[in-house]
Amino acid sequence: MADKQMSWYQGLTKYQWWVLVIGVMAWTFDCMDQRLFVLSRAPAVKELMGWNEREIELVPQITKDAAKAVDAEIAAGKLTAEQCDKEVERRVVEETQNVFNDVAAKFGNIVTALMIVGWAVGGFFFGVYGDRLGRVKTLSMAIGVYSIFTGLSGFSVGLWDFCTYRFLMGCGIGGAFATSATLIAETMPTRSRAAALGVFQALSALGNIAGSAIARFLVSPDLKTNLFGLLGEHSISGWRILFMLGVIPAILVVIIMRSIHEPDAWKEAQNTASDNLGRQLGDLRSLFGTQRWRRNMLVGLGLAVVGVIGLWGVGFYTPELVDAVLEGQSTIEKSNVKAMGTLLQDVGALCGMLAFTYVATRIGRRIAFGGAMIFAWLVVTGVFLFLNSAWQAYVLFPILGFATLSLFGGYSIYFPELFPTRLRASGVGFCYNVGRILAAAVILFKIPIRDAMNAVTGAGNTEVFRYVSVVLASVYLFGLVILIWAPETKDKPLPTED
Repeated sequence: MADKQMSWYQGLTKYQWWVLVIGVMAWTFDCMDQRLFVLSRAPAVKELMGWNEREIELVPQITKDAAKAVDAEIAAGKLTAEQCDKEVERRVVEETQNVFNDVAAKFGNIVTALMIVGWAVGGFFFGVYGDRLGRVKTLSMAIGVYSIFTGLSGFSVGLWDFCTYRFLMGCGIGGAFATSATLIAETMPTRSRAAALGVFQALSALGNIAGSAIARFLVSPDLKTNLFGLLGEHSISGWRILFMLGVIPAILVVIIMRSIHEPDAWKEAQNTASDNLGRQLGDLRSLFGTQRWRRNMLVGLGLAVVGVIGLWGVGFYTPELVDAVLEGQSTIEKSNVKAMGTLLQDVGALCGMLAFTYVATRIGRRIAFGGAMIFAWLVVTGVFLFLNSAWQAYVLFPILGFATLSLFGGYSIYFPELFPTRLRASGVGFCYNVGRILAAAVILFKIPIRDAMNAVTGAGNTEVFRYVSVVLASVYLFGLVILIWAPETKDKPLPTED
């Protein structure tokens, strides 16, 4: 009774606190790398696709077409001869930007989808080996992978190697979450587990905040920089420097290998597995073949698909929304709004995940998920339909971050509670990451959906971009149906037996 009256943080040992700190650092740096990618995606694609050279080739034909259209309007009395030059110039700029936006959106979606597929592949692979080799070794490998390939992204010479690096970086991200969450879940006492996992996920928003702050106050991804004055007159693209900063988390590998040991629960499962061939660590036949674990796996997978599509298919496209809203504004103005807006979005995310943790630990997991999905649907729909100015971005993006990231606070709490020790990392990795393949497919279909809606409605690109986002946001309503089969795990110990 006295144990239940204690706050979750009371009575924790120094080692348990250290495991939580290491897990938070691993996932926080991971999220910083993700944020740097989101902010750097458009300028990176522009440079690597050789847009400046393509623009030189396109402008003569675009100018010719614009001049022809303006002459026709002058003949019809819609324009005067004095307006001719300015109108042609305006149309050339507008059409050139439209062509670039289409091409950049296509390649940007491909790069994003490849990263998310890598996330799924890595999550599944590292999840299985997290059960077989141990949480600590696997986490170290995952951190090393996402650090190295984030850094290499800054040295890309073309879209082909950039896509390769992003895919491999995604593999590392997928492994980092599953093993970090499992390590914390198995180290913490039952009364502290849910709150610790919620804090673990919520504080990861600090990584996003750090990435946005770096892009806003230190290195702009859209502009050339002289690397803090160290390179003299030689400049390098800001997005390249941001990716190079992503190697910092590699330092964690050394710390983890020297100071963290495998949880006792995993050691016991390892001993059992060595004596019983039917209870092997990371046994996928048990995960898919046992009715209880299969149902839990499908529930977790469905919940993850909802959140990932909502976030990566809509919520993380706020930089593109800013481009649409501030069309015609300077690059510097757009860059500042993007960086500050996403920073505020990340602050909202931190609050959202903490709020989800509070509701989930006090009331229950299922109620927390249901409320978060309804709120996310309302907020995402409202933001992408009605945001029309920079000041609105500063007001609405924090609310958007609160809504779309709150669900992810639930994943870190709920998924480890669905599986036994010998299958926990595999199950968490599968649920959190494999669903990203479906999300990647949705992202790739955004442009065909946009084009189809544009043909039907005749609306401009900006309006259709909003409509497509609203359609994708309806995935949150699908999540409410999944909760019918979701078991309630509040105040229950982690499962250990089939």
